[in-house]
Amino acid sequence: MTATVPATAGKRPAVRPAGYGLVRAGRSSFLVHRRSAAVATGLLLLLAAASVAYLCVGERFVEPAEVVRVLLGQDSPAAFVVEELREPRLVVALAVGAAFGVAGALIQTVARNPLASPDIIGISQGAGAFTVAAMTFGLTSYTALPYLSIAGGVLASALVYAFAWRGGLQATRFVLIGIGFAIALRSLTTLFMTKGDYLVAQQAQIWMTGSLNGRGWDESAPIRWTLLIMLPAVLWAARAQRTVSLDDSTATALGVRLGRVRLGLVAVGVVLASVATGVAGPVDFVALLAPQIARRMTRTAQIPLLCSALMGAAVVVLADLLGRRLFSPVELPVGVLTAAVGAPYLIWLIVRSRTAGGKA
Repeated sequence: MTATVPATAGKRPAVRPAGYGLVRAGRSSFLVHRRSAAVATGLLLLLAAASVAYLCVGERFVEPAEVVRVLLGQDSPAAFVVEELREPRLVVALAVGAAFGVAGALIQTVARNPLASPDIIGISQGAGAFTVAAMTFGLTSYTALPYLSIAGGVLASALVYAFAWRGGLQATRFVLIGIGFAIALRSLTTLFMTKGDYLVAQQAQIWMTGSLNGRGWDESAPIRWTLLIMLPAVLWAARAQRTVSLDDSTATALGVRLGRVRLGLVAVGVVLASVATGVAGPVDFVALLAPQIARRMTRTAQIPLLCSALMGAAVVVLADLLGRRLFSPVELPVGVLTAAVGAPYLIWLIVRSRTAGGKA
């Protein structure tokens, strides 16, 4: 069902899909999915409220008005607590959640399977294995670990992609081979932990649960720079994602080089998931949950990247906020909370896939 935009003088009428609005910016114009825009706006408001609450809550409660005053750059007695102790951790939570959300959306789009998230098909496990190995051999700097995680994630994804490719990328084979690699890499990680010093092994164990504890501005630098550098690639991926969502024969008829496009989308997703894993550890199920929730909320044909990023950020911020205060003064790692929500969702998704004949 389509809607026709009235023609201007000397121009043919434009055809606009139903549910889309036309936005003009100077000489340029583009279509915006109305429901997606409404969902993104709602998620931004939720994220803003959650961020203020995140900065308010701690050993010392800071009034929301004081938090807003600090964020606006005004003088406040709470400036040190907000800017130096809580804001860096919030920035890491936002960046990690957004990176996992986009990574999950891209990989699920390529695999055409809601189960194909970085923490299910071995990418996070590859990043984790490299990181724990580095810790075992004495490298414990949180500013260097994310770059090693990228190397581990890229290597793991390359192996999964190579073993799954048989003249094409079949979704079920891709997921099953990824799960096999994930199990093997997790076992390798455990082996590294048993070979290392006790204190190092304990530190690696805490990191493996997915934790934002102790993250400051220095620890947030790798993911902030990575997101900035990868922004053009993400914008390209948002456009390329539409063609990959088509069936292979249609995309090929349109002149799309599916192999290259899919490889590019996977590469962007792998880098984002790997650097997020290096900064915060394998925060499980965020990359699985966020894209699917965003897609169900927007009801779009493909997974919306912006809403997936906002949903991922909201999930991590709210989970870390609950982890800090739920059993205070004991602080739960953020990965424990996301796993508590994500594991039942994964079981439901598998059951739903079986009852629907393999289509989630």
